[in-house]
Amino acid sequence: MVEIIRYDATMAAQWNELARLCRNSTFQHQRGYMDYHSDRFTDCSLIALHNGKPRALLPANVDGDTLWSHRGLTFGSWLVPPKHFDVTVMIEVMDATIAWMKDNGLKRLVYKAVPHIYHRYPCEEDLYALFRHHASLIETNISTTIDLSCPLPLDRGNKSGANAARKAGITVGPSEDWQQYWHLLSSLLDERYDTRPVHTLDEILLLQSRFPDDIRLYTATLDGELLAGVVMYLSAPVAHCQYIGASPRGKESKALTLLFDYLIQESTRLGYRYFDFGISNEDHGRYLNEGLVQQKSRLGGRGIVYNTFEITL
Repeated sequence: MVEIIRYDATMAAQWNELARLCRNSTFQHQRGYMDYHSDRFTDCSLIALHNGKPRALLPANVDGDTLWSHRGLTFGSWLVPPKHFDVTVMIEVMDATIAWMKDNGLKRLVYKAVPHIYHRYPCEEDLYALFRHHASLIETNISTTIDLSCPLPLDRGNKSGANAARKAGITVGPSEDWQQYWHLLSSLLDERYDTRPVHTLDEILLLQSRFPDDIRLYTATLDGELLAGVVMYLSAPVAHCQYIGASPRGKESKALTLLFDYLIQESTRLGYRYFDFGISNEDHGRYLNEGLVQQKSRLGGRGIVYNTFEITL
């Protein structure tokens, strides 16, 4: 009843329409986002046909004998519709996936499950299907998330810092000054970690032009000086922090604290269920930046995990 086929570019419109309806998809699973770095990955996204009709999507790439949940995405498991797709169908899809891999000489599946907070409706049938195939948990990253339906307050220090920044005249809100913020962010990452943002300025501007409602920049300024910024990825039900940065003066003046206070309230007003600060790990989850996760916790966040599984054939 289930057949697996490989995606190709002629299927883009069909892919996007189905991805838009899936209960565990985000705008990052649209081809306009996935394909911007097509030169870096060999796309091997799959489509599951159920009774001859496209029913589920797996954003993926291939490298050697390994099929990866797309490595250009933070997560990307089987994306499934809200209706007529229960765990029995998911088991068939996973069985067919493994059979397709064997037929195509692939020996390993690395599967990045979509965290539950990104589900628009409960969607963990794939975790059970992975269990049935003896999948191993190979990576866990911890993110810090606020449940906006019952948020914990900022701790006393952050509340005081936000008030002080507000009294000092620091202004927070949406911005279009991507170039100035990317310069600040790049300088900070180079100085602290000898690295650069995952996206170049041209790439983030391209993506923002394709998804203007989903990728937004918010900044904190004082007398025209950029002190801090956050790039938000907005995918109902989650408002997710993608890039966070503050200049030395911004840190000292608590500009970032004020900006987060604004963003948490704004995300609530816009109807998002969760505010996700993002992970605080390196080395595939083995290293925890304890100071960073404590900072996020003091803003009211608590832990959720991003899990990666492996099936070896």
